[in-house]
Amino acid sequence: MGRHSKQRKRRSLRPVVLSSVLAVGVVGAITAAGVLSVHLRDPRQRTSADTVAAVGSAPTPAPVTSAAPSATPSASPSASTGAEPPGPQNVAQAGSSTDGLTRQVPPFAPPDVKLGVTGAAPLNSESVRVGALFTGDVAPGNHFCTASVIDSPGRNLILTAAHCVSGVSSIVFVPGYRDGTAPFGSWQVTKVYTADGWQNGDDPDEDFAVLAVAPTNNLRIEDAVGGNPIGVNAALTVQTRLYGYSDSAEKPVLCTNVTSREDTFQRRIDCPSFSNGTSGGPFVDSATGEVIGVIGGYQQGGDTEDTSYSAYFDHTVADLVARAS
Repeated sequence: MGRHSKQRKRRSLRPVVLSSVLAVGVVGAITAAGVLSVHLRDPRQRTSADTVAAVGSAPTPAPVTSAAPSATPSASPSASTGAEPPGPQNVAQAGSSTDGLTRQVPPFAPPDVKLGVTGAAPLNSESVRVGALFTGDVAPGNHFCTASVIDSPGRNLILTAAHCVSGVSSIVFVPGYRDGTAPFGSWQVTKVYTADGWQNGDDPDEDFAVLAVAPTNNLRIEDAVGGNPIGVNAALTVQTRLYGYSDSAEKPVLCTNVTSREDTFQRRIDCPSFSNGTSGGPFVDSATGEVIGVIGGYQQGGDTEDTSYSAYFDHTVADLVARAS
Protein backbone atom coordinates (compact mmCIF):
# COMPACT_ATOMS: atom_id res chain seq x y z
CA MET A 1 0.00 0.00 0.00
CA GLY A 2 1.36 3.39 -0.93
CA ARG A 3 2.29 5.89 1.71
CA HIS A 4 1.22 9.05 -0.06
CA SER A 5 -2.45 9.44 0.83
CA LYS A 6 -3.75 9.88 4.32
CA GLN A 7 -4.54 6.53 5.85
CA ARG A 8 -7.89 7.56 7.25
CA LYS A 9 -8.96 8.67 3.78
CA ARG A 10 -8.38 5.26 2.20
CA ARG A 11 -11.56 4.01 0.55
CA SER A 12 -12.40 1.00 -1.55
CA LEU A 13 -11.55 1.99 -5.10
CA ARG A 14 -14.58 1.80 -7.33
CA PRO A 15 -16.08 3.43 -10.44
CA VAL A 16 -18.00 6.66 -10.02
CA VAL A 17 -21.62 6.02 -10.87
CA LEU A 18 -23.76 8.03 -13.24
CA SER A 19 -26.36 8.83 -10.61
CA SER A 20 -23.91 11.35 -9.16
CA VAL A 21 -23.79 13.08 -12.51
CA LEU A 22 -27.54 13.22 -12.88
CA ALA A 23 -27.92 14.65 -9.40
CA VAL A 24 -26.53 17.99 -10.51
CA GLY A 25 -27.67 17.93 -14.12
CA VAL A 26 -24.20 17.73 -15.64
CA VAL A 27 -25.25 15.23 -18.26
CA GLY A 28 -28.43 15.52 -20.31
CA ALA A 29 -30.73 12.73 -21.31
CA ILE A 30 -29.03 9.40 -20.77
CA THR A 31 -31.27 6.38 -20.88
CA ALA A 32 -29.15 3.68 -19.37
CA ALA A 33 -27.96 3.68 -15.78
CA GLY A 34 -24.23 3.13 -15.34
CA VAL A 35 -21.02 4.97 -16.02
CA LEU A 36 -20.68 7.47 -18.85
CA SER A 37 -17.50 6.63 -20.75
CA VAL A 38 -15.92 7.33 -24.10
CA HIS A 39 -13.39 4.70 -25.21
CA LEU A 40 -10.19 5.84 -26.85
CA ARG A 41 -7.71 3.39 -28.33
CA ASP A 42 -4.13 3.53 -29.51
CA PRO A 43 -1.94 1.03 -31.40
CA ARG A 44 -0.50 -0.33 -28.16
CA GLN A 45 -4.01 -1.50 -27.14
CA ARG A 46 -4.14 0.76 -24.10
CA THR A 47 -7.69 1.99 -23.64
CA SER A 48 -8.99 4.98 -21.77
CA ALA A 49 -12.36 6.44 -21.10
CA ASP A 50 -13.04 9.59 -19.22
CA THR A 51 -15.57 9.20 -16.48
CA VAL A 52 -17.18 12.44 -15.43
CA ALA A 53 -18.79 12.56 -12.04
CA ALA A 54 -20.35 15.40 -10.13
CA VAL A 55 -18.92 15.52 -6.65
CA GLY A 56 -21.47 16.06 -3.92
CA SER A 57 -21.83 19.70 -3.09
CA ALA A 58 -21.11 20.96 0.37
CA PRO A 59 -20.73 24.43 1.81
CA THR A 60 -17.36 25.80 0.80
CA PRO A 61 -15.25 26.15 3.94
CA ALA A 62 -14.54 29.74 4.81
CA PRO A 63 -10.78 30.27 4.67
CA VAL A 64 -8.93 31.59 7.66
CA THR A 65 -7.51 34.88 6.52
CA SER A 66 -4.21 36.41 7.40
CA ALA A 67 -1.55 38.54 5.87
CA ALA A 68 0.17 36.85 2.98
CA PRO A 69 3.12 34.79 4.17
CA SER A 70 6.54 35.63 2.90
CA ALA A 71 9.24 33.19 1.96
CA THR A 72 12.68 33.49 0.49
CA PRO A 73 14.37 30.58 -1.29
CA SER A 74 17.53 29.51 0.49
CA ALA A 75 20.67 29.12 -1.55
CA SER A 76 22.24 25.69 -1.87
CA PRO A 77 25.51 24.51 -3.37
CA SER A 78 24.39 23.58 -6.89
CA ALA A 79 21.98 25.34 -9.22
CA SER A 80 19.24 23.89 -11.38
CA THR A 81 17.64 25.23 -14.49
CA GLY A 82 14.00 26.19 -14.58
CA ALA A 83 11.39 27.61 -16.89
CA GLU A 84 9.17 30.55 -16.04
CA PRO A 85 5.70 29.12 -15.39
CA PRO A 86 3.14 30.27 -17.96
CA GLY A 87 0.05 32.17 -16.90
CA PRO A 88 -0.43 35.49 -15.11
CA GLN A 89 2.96 37.12 -14.72
CA ASN A 90 1.72 39.29 -11.88
CA VAL A 91 -0.13 36.97 -9.56
CA ALA A 92 -0.51 39.80 -7.08
CA GLN A 93 -2.91 41.50 -9.50
CA ALA A 94 -4.68 38.39 -10.75
CA GLY A 95 -5.14 36.48 -7.52
CA SER A 96 -7.61 37.49 -4.87
CA SER A 97 -9.01 35.39 -2.07
CA THR A 98 -12.57 35.04 -0.89
CA ASP A 99 -11.93 37.61 1.83
CA GLY A 100 -11.35 40.26 -0.84
CA LEU A 101 -7.66 40.69 -0.09
CA THR A 102 -5.03 40.78 -2.83
CA ARG A 103 -2.06 38.52 -2.21
CA GLN A 104 1.45 39.59 -3.05
CA VAL A 105 3.38 36.68 -4.56
CA PRO A 106 7.00 36.87 -5.74
CA PRO A 107 7.55 35.86 -9.37
CA PHE A 108 9.02 32.45 -10.06
CA ALA A 109 12.79 32.19 -10.25
CA PRO A 110 14.68 28.92 -10.75
CA PRO A 111 15.76 27.92 -7.26
CA ASP A 112 19.34 27.15 -6.34
CA VAL A 113 19.15 23.58 -5.19
CA LYS A 114 21.11 20.51 -4.27
CA LEU A 115 19.63 17.57 -6.15
CA GLY A 116 17.76 15.03 -4.06
CA VAL A 117 17.26 17.30 -1.04
CA THR A 118 13.76 18.10 0.25
CA GLY A 119 12.87 21.38 1.93
CA ALA A 120 10.09 23.92 2.28
CA ALA A 121 8.82 25.16 -1.08
CA PRO A 122 9.49 28.90 -1.58
CA LEU A 123 6.46 31.10 -2.07
CA ASN A 124 6.30 32.05 -5.76
CA SER A 125 4.03 31.96 -8.79
CA GLU A 126 4.72 28.26 -9.40
CA SER A 127 4.30 26.97 -5.86
CA VAL A 128 0.94 28.73 -5.34
CA ARG A 129 -0.50 26.60 -8.17
CA VAL A 130 0.07 23.58 -5.94
CA GLY A 131 -2.44 23.09 -3.17
CA ALA A 132 -4.01 20.71 -0.69
CA LEU A 133 -7.26 18.74 -0.97
CA PHE A 134 -9.79 18.75 1.86
CA THR A 135 -13.11 17.04 2.53
CA GLY A 136 -13.92 19.05 5.63
CA ASP A 137 -12.92 22.35 7.15
CA VAL A 138 -9.85 24.06 5.75
CA ALA A 139 -7.82 23.68 8.89
CA PRO A 140 -4.44 22.34 10.00
CA GLY A 141 -4.22 18.57 9.87
CA ASN A 142 -7.34 18.21 7.72
CA HIS A 143 -5.84 17.84 4.22
CA PHE A 144 -5.37 14.42 2.65
CA CYS A 145 -3.76 14.74 -0.82
CA THR A 146 -2.07 17.23 -3.15
CA ALA A 147 -3.19 18.70 -6.49
CA SER A 148 -2.11 21.46 -8.87
CA VAL A 149 -3.70 23.86 -11.35
CA ILE A 150 -3.19 23.01 -15.02
CA ASP A 151 -3.64 25.16 -18.10
CA SER A 152 -6.92 24.51 -19.94
CA PRO A 153 -9.33 26.35 -22.25
CA GLY A 154 -11.92 26.66 -19.50
CA ARG A 155 -9.26 27.76 -16.97
CA ASN A 156 -10.93 25.62 -14.31
CA LEU A 157 -8.99 22.34 -14.04
CA ILE A 158 -6.69 20.78 -11.47
CA LEU A 159 -4.70 17.55 -11.56
CA THR A 160 -4.14 14.88 -8.90
CA ALA A 161 -3.82 11.10 -8.51
CA ALA A 162 -6.87 8.96 -9.24
CA HIS A 163 -6.43 6.99 -6.03
CA CYS A 164 -6.80 10.25 -4.07
CA VAL A 165 -10.37 10.82 -5.25
CA SER A 166 -11.77 7.31 -5.58
CA GLY A 167 -14.81 7.04 -3.33
CA VAL A 168 -14.35 10.58 -1.96
CA SER A 169 -16.95 13.35 -2.23
CA SER A 170 -17.30 17.02 -1.34
CA ILE A 171 -13.70 17.80 -2.21
CA VAL A 172 -12.30 21.30 -1.78
CA PHE A 173 -9.00 22.47 -3.29
CA VAL A 174 -6.93 25.21 -1.65
CA PRO A 175 -4.09 26.50 -3.88
CA GLY A 176 -1.10 27.92 -2.04
CA TYR A 177 -2.34 26.52 1.28
CA ARG A 178 -0.06 27.41 4.20
CA ASP A 179 -0.50 27.24 7.95
CA GLY A 180 -4.29 26.92 7.95
CA THR A 181 -4.87 29.78 5.51
CA ALA A 182 -6.47 29.85 2.07
CA PRO A 183 -4.71 32.89 0.52
CA PHE A 184 -6.37 32.32 -2.89
CA GLY A 185 -9.67 31.02 -1.60
CA SER A 186 -11.29 27.58 -1.42
CA TRP A 187 -12.43 25.98 -4.69
CA GLN A 188 -15.21 23.38 -4.77
CA VAL A 189 -14.60 20.35 -7.01
CA THR A 190 -17.63 19.73 -9.23
CA LYS A 191 -16.50 16.95 -11.59
CA VAL A 192 -13.94 14.17 -11.58
CA TYR A 193 -12.48 12.67 -14.77
CA THR A 194 -10.53 9.41 -14.67
CA ALA A 195 -9.29 7.04 -17.37
CA ASP A 196 -10.91 3.76 -18.28
CA GLY A 197 -7.94 1.72 -17.09
CA TRP A 198 -8.37 3.14 -13.62
CA GLN A 199 -12.13 2.70 -13.62
CA ASN A 200 -11.81 -0.93 -14.71
CA GLY A 201 -9.17 -2.41 -12.47
CA ASP A 202 -7.29 0.45 -10.76
CA ASP A 203 -4.56 0.33 -13.42
CA PRO A 204 -1.50 2.01 -11.84
CA ASP A 205 -0.47 3.17 -15.32
CA GLU A 206 -3.56 5.41 -15.33
CA ASP A 207 -3.42 6.67 -11.74
CA PHE A 208 -4.21 10.30 -12.55
CA ALA A 209 -7.38 12.38 -12.41
CA VAL A 210 -8.50 15.72 -13.80
CA LEU A 211 -10.87 17.70 -11.58
CA ALA A 212 -13.07 20.65 -12.55
CA VAL A 213 -13.62 23.33 -9.93
CA ALA A 214 -16.35 25.94 -9.67
CA PRO A 215 -15.50 29.66 -9.79
CA THR A 216 -15.01 31.46 -6.51
CA ASN A 217 -16.42 35.00 -6.38
CA ASN A 218 -16.86 34.79 -10.18
CA LEU A 219 -13.14 34.15 -10.58
CA ARG A 220 -11.82 31.05 -12.35
CA ILE A 221 -8.96 29.32 -10.63
CA GLU A 222 -6.48 29.72 -13.48
CA ASP A 223 -7.24 33.44 -13.56
CA ALA A 224 -6.34 33.54 -9.88
CA VAL A 225 -3.03 31.68 -9.86
CA GLY A 226 -2.24 30.63 -13.44
CA GLY A 227 -1.79 27.04 -14.57
CA ASN A 228 1.05 24.80 -15.67
CA PRO A 229 0.74 23.08 -19.06
CA ILE A 230 0.57 19.31 -19.28
CA GLY A 231 3.64 17.72 -20.86
CA VAL A 232 3.13 14.41 -22.68
CA ASN A 233 5.64 11.92 -24.04
CA ALA A 234 8.48 13.54 -22.10
CA ALA A 235 11.72 11.63 -21.71
CA LEU A 236 11.81 9.38 -18.66
CA THR A 237 15.09 10.96 -17.58
CA VAL A 238 14.23 14.59 -16.85
CA GLN A 239 15.30 17.03 -14.14
CA THR A 240 12.10 17.65 -12.22
CA ARG A 241 10.74 19.72 -9.35
CA LEU A 242 8.52 17.60 -7.10
CA TYR A 243 5.92 19.26 -4.84
CA GLY A 244 3.70 17.81 -2.13
CA TYR A 245 1.80 18.45 1.10
CA SER A 246 2.63 15.94 3.81
CA ASP A 247 -0.34 15.37 6.11
CA SER A 248 1.98 16.09 9.04
CA ALA A 249 2.97 19.57 7.77
CA GLU A 250 1.14 22.75 6.84
CA LYS A 251 3.41 23.97 4.05
CA PRO A 252 4.37 22.35 0.74
CA VAL A 253 7.73 20.67 0.34
CA LEU A 254 9.90 20.76 -2.77
CA CYS A 255 12.66 18.52 -4.07
CA THR A 256 14.53 18.67 -7.37
CA ASN A 257 16.08 15.57 -8.87
CA VAL A 258 16.45 13.65 -12.11
CA THR A 259 13.73 11.08 -12.80
CA SER A 260 14.33 7.62 -14.18
CA ARG A 261 12.39 4.77 -15.75
CA GLU A 262 10.74 2.32 -13.36
CA ASP A 263 8.72 0.55 -16.06
CA THR A 264 7.35 1.22 -19.53
CA PHE A 265 4.59 3.45 -18.16
CA GLN A 266 6.09 4.42 -14.78
CA ARG A 267 8.43 7.27 -13.82
CA ARG A 268 10.54 7.25 -10.63
CA ILE A 269 12.19 9.98 -8.57
CA ASP A 270 14.31 9.71 -5.41
CA CYS A 271 13.36 12.52 -3.04
CA PRO A 272 13.30 12.08 0.76
CA SER A 273 10.44 12.90 3.13
CA PHE A 274 7.53 12.71 0.69
CA SER A 275 5.23 11.01 3.17
CA ASN A 276 1.48 10.49 3.57
CA GLY A 277 -0.54 13.26 1.93
CA THR A 278 1.83 14.01 -0.93
CA SER A 279 -0.04 11.82 -3.45
CA GLY A 280 -1.12 13.87 -6.45
CA GLY A 281 1.80 16.27 -6.12
CA PRO A 282 3.09 17.40 -9.52
CA PHE A 283 6.33 16.46 -11.27
CA VAL A 284 7.29 19.77 -12.96
CA ASP A 285 9.86 19.59 -15.74
CA SER A 286 12.62 22.01 -14.71
CA ALA A 287 13.39 22.97 -18.30
CA THR A 288 9.86 23.55 -19.60
CA GLY A 289 7.61 24.16 -16.56
CA GLU A 290 5.28 21.40 -17.79
CA VAL A 291 3.65 18.89 -15.44
CA ILE A 292 4.86 15.47 -16.60
CA GLY A 293 3.51 13.35 -13.75
CA VAL A 294 1.82 13.21 -10.36
CA ILE A 295 2.78 11.17 -7.32
CA GLY A 296 0.87 7.93 -7.77
CA GLY A 297 1.03 4.94 -10.06
CA TYR A 298 3.23 2.10 -8.82
CA GLN A 299 2.42 1.29 -5.17
CA GLN A 300 0.07 4.31 -5.30
CA GLY A 301 3.13 6.53 -5.29
CA GLY A 302 5.61 4.43 -3.35
CA ASP A 303 5.91 2.29 -0.22
CA THR A 304 8.69 4.43 1.21
CA GLU A 305 8.75 8.19 1.65
CA ASP A 306 12.13 8.49 -0.07
CA THR A 307 11.10 7.25 -3.53
CA SER A 308 8.03 8.38 -5.47
CA TYR A 309 6.46 7.20 -8.72
CA SER A 310 4.15 8.52 -11.41
CA ALA A 311 2.22 6.97 -14.26
CA TYR A 312 3.79 8.01 -17.56
CA PHE A 313 1.96 10.91 -19.22
CA ASP A 314 1.10 10.10 -22.85
CA HIS A 315 -1.94 10.86 -25.01
CA THR A 316 -4.21 9.29 -22.38
CA VAL A 317 -3.69 12.28 -20.09
CA ALA A 318 -4.04 14.74 -22.98
CA ASP A 319 -7.33 13.08 -24.00
CA LEU A 320 -8.59 13.33 -20.44
CA VAL A 321 -7.79 17.05 -20.23
CA ALA A 322 -9.48 17.61 -23.60
CA ARG A 323 -12.62 15.82 -22.42
CA ALA A 324 -12.69 17.85 -19.23
CA SER A 325 -12.21 21.17 -21.04
